[in-house]
Amino acid sequence: MAILPGTRLGPYEILSAIGAGGMGEVYRARDTRLDRIVAIKVLPAHLADRSELRERFEREAHTIASLNHPHICTLFDIGQQDGIDFLVMEYLEGETLAQRLLKGPLALEQVLQYAIEIADALDKAHRKGITHRDLKPGNVMLTKTGTKLLDFGLAKLRQDAAPATPLSELPTASDPITAQGSIVGTLQYMAPEQLEGGEVDARSDIFAFGAVVYEMATGKRAFEGKSQASVIGAVMHSDPPPISSLQPMTPPALDRVVRKCLAKEPEKRWQAASDICDELKWIAEGGSQGPSLSIDSAARAGVPRRRALILGVGTLLLGAALASIMVWTIKPSSPKPVVRLAVTLPPDQQLAVDYPDLALSPDGTQLAYVALRGGVRQIYLRSLDSLEARPVPGTEGANNPFFSPDGRWLGFATNTKLAKISVSGGAPVTLANVAALRGAAWSSNGIIAFSSNVAGGLQQISDAGGSPQPLTRLEKGENSHRWPEFLPDGKAVLFTTTGANPEIAALSLTTGQRRNLVPGGFSVRYVSSGHLIYVQDGNLSAVPFDSRRLEVTGTAVPLVEGILQTAIGGSQYTVSATGSLVYIPGGSQAGAKLVWVNRNGVEQPLAVPPHNYVAPRLSPNGQRIAVAIGNQGGAQVWIYDISRETLTRLTFEGSSNQFPVWTPDGKHVAFAAVKDGPINLFWQLADGSGGLERLTTSENSNYAMSWSPDGKQLAFGELAPGTGRDISVLRLSDHKIQSFLRTPATEGAAAFSPDGHWLAYVSDESGRFEVYVQPYPGPGGKWQISTDGGTEPVWNRNGRELFYRSGNKMMAVDITVQPGFTVGKPRVLFEGSYVPTPATIPNYDVSPDGQRFLIVKEDQQAKNLTQINVVLNWFEELRQKVPSGKK
Repeated sequence: MAILPGTRLGPYEILSAIGAGGMGEVYRARDTRLDRIVAIKVLPAHLADRSELRERFEREAHTIASLNHPHICTLFDIGQQDGIDFLVMEYLEGETLAQRLLKGPLALEQVLQYAIEIADALDKAHRKGITHRDLKPGNVMLTKTGTKLLDFGLAKLRQDAAPATPLSELPTASDPITAQGSIVGTLQYMAPEQLEGGEVDARSDIFAFGAVVYEMATGKRAFEGKSQASVIGAVMHSDPPPISSLQPMTPPALDRVVRKCLAKEPEKRWQAASDICDELKWIAEGGSQGPSLSIDSAARAGVPRRRALILGVGTLLLGAALASIMVWTIKPSSPKPVVRLAVTLPPDQQLAVDYPDLALSPDGTQLAYVALRGGVRQIYLRSLDSLEARPVPGTEGANNPFFSPDGRWLGFATNTKLAKISVSGGAPVTLANVAALRGAAWSSNGIIAFSSNVAGGLQQISDAGGSPQPLTRLEKGENSHRWPEFLPDGKAVLFTTTGANPEIAALSLTTGQRRNLVPGGFSVRYVSSGHLIYVQDGNLSAVPFDSRRLEVTGTAVPLVEGILQTAIGGSQYTVSATGSLVYIPGGSQAGAKLVWVNRNGVEQPLAVPPHNYVAPRLSPNGQRIAVAIGNQGGAQVWIYDISRETLTRLTFEGSSNQFPVWTPDGKHVAFAAVKDGPINLFWQLADGSGGLERLTTSENSNYAMSWSPDGKQLAFGELAPGTGRDISVLRLSDHKIQSFLRTPATEGAAAFSPDGHWLAYVSDESGRFEVYVQPYPGPGGKWQISTDGGTEPVWNRNGRELFYRSGNKMMAVDITVQPGFTVGKPRVLFEGSYVPTPATIPNYDVSPDGQRFLIVKEDQQAKNLTQINVVLNWFEELRQKVPSGKK
C-alpha cells in the first residue's frame, strides 16, 4: 500500500513517492531531526515477514552502513513502525545508467570515468566482505558528482527469501528483464555460477561489472535472447562480440579488461576489483593505445605504483637513455589534433536559423539543433558518435535550445513559453511565459537567465520554475540585454547590450559591479582556456579574459570567418567545455525575399534585395508595402514602392520597430517600437515626414495587429503578467485601452473583419493554435475556423473569405455573416516552404482583390541551410592563436 505524503516513519516525514520495484517502494522524505532530505525504501512483505531474515538483515545493514565511499549510496538508518520495515538512505538526484543507455552508448571518456568509479566502489565493498550480487545499470545512479551504486547487500537478502526453482523449470518469457526464484536479479548481468545456484563471491560482481561496461561502451547488452532460457544459454556458453567490432575506436586494452571480466570460470576472471581499477586508470592515461583522456577521478589517483616501479626498473636497465626518458616524462603531452568535419541534414530537413538554434552539451557528446521538416520546427538531438538525429517529442515550434550544466536537461522557448525537457524523454515542463526569447543560459547554481522580450534587462528564474525576477538593469542608451552566459562558478553573467552602441558586458552577481568589455560584440561565450569568444561582423573572435576580475587581458583575434548571424543579433555557434566548436557557416544573415504567390501556388518574386523581412503589409490601395527589416541592433520599418521598385527607410528613431500596420486611409503606419522604456505602440506618417508619435504607455509589451475599418480602434497584442499574450483594443479618440481577451491561454494575431463587426484571432486554449472568430465588441459566442491547427489569419477584403496558415499550407474558408454567421469547410489553396511568423502575427498579406499573397521566403542561395560544421579539439587551435597566459 502506498504511503501518503505527511505520514511519519519515526522521525522521517514522507514527502512524495519516487518509484517502486522488486525491493519495495521508495519515497522522498525529510529527516525532521537534521532537516535534510533522505530517501526511504520500504521493504516488501516477503523480506520483512521472516524474523530470521530481518535479524540477519539488521546485522548486515550495520556492515553496509560502514561503507563510506563517494560512489556508494550511503545507508543512514533502518527502522520498523506499524509493521513497516524501512531503510533510510542518501537522497540522490539524477538518472540511472539504465535510463541513460536508452539514448545509446556513452562516449569513451564517460565509459572510463564511470567504470573507474564503479570498480573503486566495488573494491571498497569487497574488502569489507560485502558482495553486491545484483550489479546492473538500473542500480547505478548518475549524479552531478559521478556514479552512485545502489542496493548493496539487498540482492542476497532477496535471494535467501525466494523459493528454490530448478533451471529446467524456469518459464519462457518474451521480455527477459528480471527473473524471480532462486535465479534472482537481471539475467543479462549474472555470472554463470550465479545462474547455476553455486557459490557467489566478489568475482560474480566482476562478471556483472564487465557486462555493464560492455553495455556502456556499445549501447548493446553483452548477452541477449528472446527468452530467459536463451539468455541463460548465452551467458553460460557464448562470448559477446569484441567491443571494438561495434566501436572501432575502442582501445584494445579496454577490450581485454572486459573480456577477462566476462570469463565463464571465476578463476579466469580478474580476482580483485582493485586490479581492474588500476587497469582502467592506466587506459585513461593513454596506456595501450588509450585515449589520453582527462578524467578527474583517474587524474587524482595518479599512475599505479606497480607501473611506476616497472618504468623505474626499465630506465635503470637502459642506462644511457635515462636522460631522454626523463625529458620525455616531464615534457607537456602532445596537443590533440584539431579535426574538422561537416554534419549534413537529411534531404527532408533544413535548419531553422531565425533564432540561435544550436546547442552542444557541456561534455561535447550531444548536439541539439532546430530544423524544419514538413513545415514543423522541432528540436533534434544527435549524439556526435552517431549517424542519426532523433526529434525530441514535445519541442514542436521550439527555438533557442540550451543545455543544463549536467547535460541531462534541454531548455528551449516557444513563441510564448520558456520550458525544459529531459534529454532522456518525457513531457516538457513550462518555467515561465515569454514574449520573444533572446537567449537563455543555465548556471551551475540552478538559475536560468533569459531575455524575455525585445526590450529590457535580463531576468532570472529557478530551474524548477517560479516567478521571474530582474537580473540586470539597462543603462542610458541601451534597449535590451541579450544572449546571457554564466561563468562556470555561476557568480557572474555575461551578456550583449543593444542600442546605439552595442557591446559585451559582465555583471558580478556577488558585488553587483558591471564591466563593459567588448564594443560591437555579440553572442559571447566563456571557455575554460581563459578566453571570451564572440561574434563581430560575422566572424568568430577570441580575447583573453580574467574571469576572476572580469577583465579583458589581451588583444582580440579573429579565428573563424563566416558564422551565420540571425536578424535579431544572435549567432549560430556553440562550444562545449571539452573543446568542441559547432557552427553554421554563412556570415551575416540576409536570406529572405518577398514574393507574390497566386492562389494556385505560382510564385513571382518582387524586385527587392534579400533582407531579414518580417510581417509585410500592403497599403490600402495595394501600391506600397510596409515591412520591418531586422538587424543586430533590432529592426526598422521600411516602405517599398511596388511600381517604382524603390525601398525607403521610414523610421529612424527607436529600435526594434516592427509589425507595421497601415491606417485605413493609408496616411499613417502604426508599429511596435522601443523608445525610453518597454516596447509600446507608435505611429508615423507614411510619407516620411514627422517622427514617432506614441500611442500607448504601458509596462507590458504591446504589438500592433489590426485597425478597425473606420481607423478609430487598433487591436494589439499585450504581454500581461500572469496570463501571457492577450488581445486588447486601443481607442484612438481618448487613448483608452479595452481588454478583449485575457485568459491563461495564448491569444494573438487579431484581425478586424472588413465590416468591423468581427475579430479573427488565434488561441492555444485547446492545446494547439487554432483560428477563431468572435463578434466585436460583443457579446456573442465564438466560432472555430481551423480544424487541424491554424495560425496567422488574414481577411479577404471582400469579407467573405478568411485565410490562415496550417504548417506549410495556405488555407481558405468561406465566411457568411448575413443573416447569421456561418463557416465553410477549410480548403488548401497551395503549399510551400515559406518563412513562418516569428510571433503569432501574420508573416504575409493578401492583395486587395484576394488573388495574390505577399509572402516572405528564404533565399536558398544566400545561405547553407543543411550543413553544420564541427571542429573537435578546437581549444588547441585557440590557445595557439590567442595565448591567454593562463597556467
